[in-house]
Amino acid sequence: MSGKVLIAAAIHEVLREGLEREGYELLFRETVTQQEAFDILPDCVGVITSTRLILDKGLIERAPLLKWIGRMGSGMEIIDVPFAVSRGILCVSSPEGNSNAVGEHALGLLLSLSKKIASSSLEVREGKWIRDANRGFELEGKTVGLIGFGHTGKAFARKLSGFDVNILAYDIDPEVRPVGSVALLDNLERIFAEADIVSFHVPLKPDTNHLFDAAFLSCMKKPFVLLNTSRGPVVNTAVVLEGLLEKKIVAAGLDVLEVEPPSGMGIELKAATDKLLSLPNVIITPHIAGYSNEAVFKMSSLILQRIVTPA
Repeated sequence: MSGKVLIAAAIHEVLREGLEREGYELLFRETVTQQEAFDILPDCVGVITSTRLILDKGLIERAPLLKWIGRMGSGMEIIDVPFAVSRGILCVSSPEGNSNAVGEHALGLLLSLSKKIASSSLEVREGKWIRDANRGFELEGKTVGLIGFGHTGKAFARKLSGFDVNILAYDIDPEVRPVGSVALLDNLERIFAEADIVSFHVPLKPDTNHLFDAAFLSCMKKPFVLLNTSRGPVVNTAVVLEGLLEKKIVAAGLDVLEVEPPSGMGIELKAATDKLLSLPNVIITPHIAGYSNEAVFKMSSLILQRIVTPA
């Protein structure tokens, strides 16, 4: 196999070396724009992307030579997979490649929020030494509700296994099976009633857009910690802010936002996000949960395997 490949994502050397060994000419454009891709893709037989490009019908139609698309990570919503497949284009992803990293990040957010680590550290840097107001809470005995029990949901559950928590998991996929002591549910009722912590691990689809909305918030019976390491639009930012201000949400840890980066947000969404950033019980990280060094290696290796030796 030979031809040009657009590299629109950070990749590990293992993928670069493997593709070059197969005879591909690599075009590294990690900061490529959608418009620039319109000019580059007509000559390409392959493309590696993360969230940089939206490979919709219009862009795919511009690439008559395209044979395959490799998605670093999960979330195939950025690719019009049915249209690509109809043109004989192989579409592969690597969701298990960064699941451990996401699980660790979710745990890190939870521990930082429950122990007030980030906010109290900032206070110390400002010359403040406040103990009573920074008293945290323990995870032992708490109930964690996982919305989505795929690769990342399972990874987070594994990280939580040593903290003596009760784990409830909900997934719409009937093929999903329980793991360990996790209670797998066929509806959200127990999570609404029992959860002290709610963590989202779902792909972005029409039925998960604003899955966390005012109705979801109103169903929660107890104040809870909200975590989102999946996709920004899964959670309604305005509702998160409302929940925090009304103390229905104890704290929020978000690795993703509805629009990334925030500079591209509209006025109302930007104002709500800025307000979140001003609250000490909120941590927002720049979509880095699945972006560890090890995850990039694992995702690159999986993509190479699935392109070179497809099932």
